[in-house]
Amino acid sequence: MSGTTLFGRDEELAAVDALVDALPGRGDALLIHGAPGIGKSALLDHAAARAGSAGFTVLRAAGVRAETGLPFAGLHQLAHTMTERIPHLPAVQAQALLGAFGMAEPSDGASAPRFFMIALATLGLLGEAAAEAPVLLVVDDAQWLDAPTLDVLGFVARRVGAEPLGLLLAVRDDRTAGRGVPDIRELHLGPLAPGAGDALLDARSPGLDPGARRRVARLSAGNPLALVELPLSLAADGEPKGSAGSPVLPLTARLERAYSSWLADLPSDTHQLLLVAATTDDGALTEVLAATAALTGTEISALSLEPAVAAGLVRVDGFRIVFSHPLVRSAVLGAAPLADRLAAHGALADTLRGHPDRQAWHRASAGGRPDEAVARQLDRAALGARERGAVTAALTALERAIALSEDPAGRRARLLGAAELCFELGRADRVSALVQQAESLGPDVLERARVVLLREWLESESDTSTSRIHLLLATAEQAAEAGDPELALRLLRVAAWRCWWADPGRELRERVVTAAERLPVPELHPDLVCTLAGAAPMEASATVIDRLRRLEREGGYDVVAAATLGNAAIMVNGFDHVTGFARHAADGLRRQGRRGPLTKTLVLLALATVHTVDWEAGLPAAAEAARLAEETAQPRWLTGAKVAKAQFAALRGDLDTALVAIGEAEGQGLTVVDPSKLAYIQIARGLIALAAGRHAEAFSCVWRVFDPADPSYHPFMQTMAIAELAEAATSEDQRAMAKDALRQLVTSAGASEVQMIRVSLGFAQALLADDEDAEERFRAAFDLDMSRAPFVRARLMLAHGTWLRRHRRVMEARTPLRIARESFEAMGVEPWRERAAQELRSAGEGSKSQGRLDRDLLTPQEVQIAQLAAQGLSNKEIGRQLHLSPRTIGTHLYRIFPKLGITSRSQLSDRLDVSPT
Repeated sequence: MSGTTLFGRDEELAAVDALVDALPGRGDALLIHGAPGIGKSALLDHAAARAGSAGFTVLRAAGVRAETGLPFAGLHQLAHTMTERIPHLPAVQAQALLGAFGMAEPSDGASAPRFFMIALATLGLLGEAAAEAPVLLVVDDAQWLDAPTLDVLGFVARRVGAEPLGLLLAVRDDRTAGRGVPDIRELHLGPLAPGAGDALLDARSPGLDPGARRRVARLSAGNPLALVELPLSLAADGEPKGSAGSPVLPLTARLERAYSSWLADLPSDTHQLLLVAATTDDGALTEVLAATAALTGTEISALSLEPAVAAGLVRVDGFRIVFSHPLVRSAVLGAAPLADRLAAHGALADTLRGHPDRQAWHRASAGGRPDEAVARQLDRAALGARERGAVTAALTALERAIALSEDPAGRRARLLGAAELCFELGRADRVSALVQQAESLGPDVLERARVVLLREWLESESDTSTSRIHLLLATAEQAAEAGDPELALRLLRVAAWRCWWADPGRELRERVVTAAERLPVPELHPDLVCTLAGAAPMEASATVIDRLRRLEREGGYDVVAAATLGNAAIMVNGFDHVTGFARHAADGLRRQGRRGPLTKTLVLLALATVHTVDWEAGLPAAAEAARLAEETAQPRWLTGAKVAKAQFAALRGDLDTALVAIGEAEGQGLTVVDPSKLAYIQIARGLIALAAGRHAEAFSCVWRVFDPADPSYHPFMQTMAIAELAEAATSEDQRAMAKDALRQLVTSAGASEVQMIRVSLGFAQALLADDEDAEERFRAAFDLDMSRAPFVRARLMLAHGTWLRRHRRVMEARTPLRIARESFEAMGVEPWRERAAQELRSAGEGSKSQGRLDRDLLTPQEVQIAQLAAQGLSNKEIGRQLHLSPRTIGTHLYRIFPKLGITSRSQLSDRLDVSPT
C-alpha cells in the first residue's frame, strides 16, 4: 500500500529520506501534517523501513483516542522495549520514569521537577541506545497522544541535534500536536499533484469503468487513500454497490475509520446539523437550521455549527454550508443510523414546501415503502430536470420513482423513460435490463413502439437487413394510429438512417418518405428533415438543403434538434452545413452529460470538417468521439472516429498514423457488413494513398464505392468520393472508368442544390476532361462557389497549374500553382503542399520552406484542451465539458506549455490564434 499511496510525493519523500540519511551524523525532528488518508502513515512506514534496513533502532507509537487521558501512555508505547535499560540511568531519573509507567511508586516532590526528571530520563535512555545505533522515533496520529507524552517529545525534539536521534511525528490538519512541540520543522501533505492521482488509479484499479474513474477522481479530490479505496465501493457498472443512483459513495471500512473519527468529539446538536447538511442537496444555512430545529424539536442557531468549523469539517461560504472534502459528507451519512437519515430527509421535506422538486427527493428518501404519490411527484421532477438539460438528475429521479411505484402502468412508463435516458447518457448496458423489466409488465401499443425504438438503438450493429426497416415502418404506423406522431416520426427517422447505411431499394425508401410526410408535423421538424435526408438523399437533397438554410436563419433549435439536423446535412453531403449544427449540439450534449448522442455528433463533426480541413474543430472531435465510443460501447461511431483520424493524418502527411487508424477502423467495421462503414473506410484508404503519391492504389480503393458487386458499394457516397476517384485516375483505363461513373452521377445528381456536390462534380469534370474540353471545364469549376471547400479549390488550382505546365504554358501555370502551394500551406496539408511546390519548381519558380504550426505539436485532445483554456475556461469548466477530472486537465496543460514554449495560460490565445471569450 505505501508504495502506491506515495505516488507524486517526491519532494516529501526527499525530506524524510534526508532526515534518516543524516542520522548517523546529526539528529533532526519533523512534524508531518495533513488530512486523513493523505499519505502520512505511508510516509512514516517508508521512513521506518529505510531506517530499519540501515540497521537503525526504530521505535514506533501511535496515538489512540481511548488513551488520550492516560498520562505517559504514548511514551510507554515508544520505550517499552527499552525498559531493561532504565536501571542504568541515574537513580532519580530511573525512579521517575518507572513511576510514570506504573512500574514503581512515584517519587515525592512537585510535578514540575518530576516531569523534568521523566523527560531527562527519556532523553538519557534514547541517548544510550543511540550510542549503539542511530535511533528513529516514529509517532503516528500524534493528535491523540496524551499531553504529558507530547511534552516529553517536545523536550526531546528540542535536543535531538546533539545525538544521532530522529523524530518523525504525524498529525491531522484539524488538530495540533500539542503545546509541547511548537518549534519543530513542519511538512504539509496536500492533495496529489495533477497526474499523480491518475497514475495511482492506473496502478491500483486499471480496469475501472471510465465513468466510475471520473467519479472516483472527483470525489477523492486528490486523496490517495480515497483513490485506492473508493473503487472497492463500486459495482462493475460504476454505480455504488447496493445503492444505485446515490449521489454519495459508501465508504469502505478504512475510509470510514479515517473520516468518521473526526466526528467523535462533536456535540450532539452539531452532529444533527452536519447530518442535515449532508442530506440536503443545497447546503443553504437557513434551510439546514430550520430542518435541524424541526428534527430535534429545539431551537438551533449557527453557533451549533462552530465546533464543526473549528474542526475543519465544514466552512460557511456565502450562507451555505460546504464540506471540506466530499468524503466528509459521505462519512457523516455513513456514521448515522438509518432511522436518523430517514428522519433528516423527512425534516427537509417538511421545510422545503415551496420547492416541489427538491421536496419530492426528500419525501422519496424519507419513506421506506412504495408510494405512488411520491413517485408521480418524482416524475414531474424528472421532466423538469430533463427540460433543463439535467439528464443525469432526471434519470436518478426516475430510478427512485421506479422503486416507489405501486401502479404497474406508471412503473412501465418510468422504466422506459429511464432506459431512454440511460442510452442518452451512454449507459447501454443498463438499457437492456430496463427494457426487459418494462416488457414483463405488458406494455401497451405506444410503449411497445418505444421498446422497438430502444432495441433498434441497442441492436443497430447486429442486423442490416431490410426486415428492420419493415418493422420500423409497421411500428411507426401503429404509433401514429395510437395518436403519437412524434414517436412515429422518431421511428421513421431511424428507418431512414438504415436506408442510408445500406440502400434497400427505391421502393422501400419511398415508403419511408411517404409515411413521414403524412404525419401532422411541421415541415421544418428536425426529425422530418433528417428522415428525408436519409431515405431520399439524392431525390430530396434540394428540399433538405432549403430547410436546413431556413433553420440556420431562424435558429432557436435545441441541442437534440441540432444533432439531428447535423446528421441530415451530412447524409446529403451538405458538409458546409454540418459544422454549425454539430458544434451547437456537441456543446450542449457535453454539458448535459448525454454521451450517447454526443459521440455520434462528434463523429459527424469530425467527418464533415475533413472536407473543410478544419483542424481546430475536427481533430479534437475525432479524439473525443473515439474515447466516448469505446466508453459507451458504440462500435459504429468508433469506426467513424477512426476514419476521421486517418483522414486528418493523411492530410497532414502522417501516413504511419493514418494507416494504423484506418486499420483499427477496418477491424472494427468488419464485424458487420455495413456498406456505409466500408465505403468510408475505402474513401479514407484512397485519400491516404493519394497523400503517399500512390495513385493506382488510391483508385483501386475508391473504385470499390462505385462497383455494384463490391460490399463497399454505396450510391449515396459516390458524390463524396468522386473527387478522389478523379484525382487518382491516371491511366487511360482508370480515366475511362471514372468518366463513366461521373456521367452516371451527373445524371442522378447534376441538378443538386447541394454546394459540396456541385463542387465535387465540377472538380471531377475538370480533371477528367479531354484536352480539348479541359480549359472550359476548369473555367466552369472555378466559377462555382468554393468558399466552403478550400481543399477542393486548392486541388483544382494544383490540377489546373499542372495541366497548363504540361501543355507548355509555364508562365500561366505559375499563378495557380503558387496559389495552390500557399493554400495548402495555410491549411497545413503537407503532401499536397509539397506536390504543388514540386510542380512550381518544374515551372521554374523556387519554393519557400514550410514551418510547423504550433497546433501540430499537440495531440488532438491537447488541442481541444488548449483551445478551451485559451478561451478563458478554468480546469474545472474544461473538465466538466470533456468529462475529465480537473486534475487530468491540469496534467495535460502541464505537458502543453513546454511543447508550445510558453509558461502561462494567458499565452495560449496568441499561440493558437484563439480569441478569449
